[in-house]
Amino acid sequence: MKFFIDTANLDDIKQAYDLGVLDGVTTNPSLMAKEGITGDANVKAHYKAICDIVDNNVSAEVIATDFAGMVKEGEELAKIDDKIVVKVPMIKDGVKAIKYFSDKGIRTNCTLVFSAGQALLAAKAGASYVSPFIGRLDDISHDGLSLIEQIVQIYDNYGYETEVLAASVRHTMHLVQCAEIGADVVTCPLKVITSLLNHPLTDSGLAAFLADHKKASQK
Repeated sequence: MKFFIDTANLDDIKQAYDLGVLDGVTTNPSLMAKEGITGDANVKAHYKAICDIVDNNVSAEVIATDFAGMVKEGEELAKIDDKIVVKVPMIKDGVKAIKYFSDKGIRTNCTLVFSAGQALLAAKAGASYVSPFIGRLDDISHDGLSLIEQIVQIYDNYGYETEVLAASVRHTMHLVQCAEIGADVVTCPLKVITSLLNHPLTDSGLAAFLADHKKASQK
């Protein structure tokens, strides 16, 4: 499973990268705004700064919702760095844009996916990644993890190369269950990744080891 971090915060990205487990980054206009990044030139410069930290896979989202606009923005984003993956919304013109980018050899991430049918269309169009939002489905009393399982099964049935990127992952159980189901990628905040480190028995065991070592060294 690949670990992506869902943020535009450079410090968080560096921390995740330094941990040695980071495979990529996903961003969106809301995350950019949260970091105070505004204006086309500044946004593109920030994407480049992210690309300079990580080894690959930086999802950069288009703002346009029409085919021509998405193609124009996506081609501009792809020129920033070879690590860029163009993030396209799951709408009719978005599917057309994914096909266009796929034919041009530009990687894509189909975002805002909430059904298996949408995921199937994205794969048919040649998306590199499809991003089902499991946390947002949970918010409206739908089982987001069941959707991941369904998409994984469909892709396995037909050998689609599109990777299932579980998005809106909010806690460690989401992450672990996505791994059990067979999601190719999870994207989440840094705290979800670092929370995997925590277990009270690890803490108590280490404290006991250190205490025993201290006693032994004083003899």
